[in-house]
Amino acid sequence: MQAENHYINRSGWLRAAVLGANDGILSTTSLVIGVAAASASREPILLAAVAGLVAGALSMAAGEYVSVSSQSDVETADLKRERIALETMPKEELEELRDIYIQRGLNTVLAKQVAEALMAHDALEAHARDELGINEITQANPLMAAFASATSFITGGLLPVLVAFFAPIKDMVFYQYGFSILFLALSGILAAKAGGSKTIKAVLRICIWGTFAMATSALVGYIFGVQTA
Repeated sequence: MQAENHYINRSGWLRAAVLGANDGILSTTSLVIGVAAASASREPILLAAVAGLVAGALSMAAGEYVSVSSQSDVETADLKRERIALETMPKEELEELRDIYIQRGLNTVLAKQVAEALMAHDALEAHARDELGINEITQANPLMAAFASATSFITGGLLPVLVAFFAPIKDMVFYQYGFSILFLALSGILAAKAGGSKTIKAVLRICIWGTFAMATSALVGYIFGVQTA
């Protein structure tokens, strides 16, 4: 029999990487489009693109680190409380684990046997997994999440920066939009393939919301722009 392919073990870094890449593409492009709609020279566009790339990467890394660290702190505190409970109230913790298995469909006798066997093997691991929902796959890793976010943001943000360097000034807005939609679609395809989800749904979702964001940025640029040469 062929083994099933599961993708949940990729959920942590995949979420951070996809979010970073898409945000790098979308936020940098939106910034460039807004400035390009308000200016007829390349210098302010390039400055905005590079500044947005650097600031965005640092912001993503810091935000992801703080966010995932908070999750990690909560998990650590819960595990500490669970360890104390196992030391001071082993009988009650056994009954708690037994009740969890009963709710999942086991009869009382079998549920107690399973609970006793798992607690004899590793009581904290059993309670962390089945009571708290914490395991090695889903446990938070702040440094990995921060690195993945920053790296992917830079990877995504470099693409509109390159377009800002080489695209004609006159049609900069249209070049930025066209290439960014292409980049976002490719990002959606890669994310769907890595996560084992539907490609069309992922691509449509990111392209529709990306179009809305960039259209709004262009509108702001046209409204408040001075079009200086």
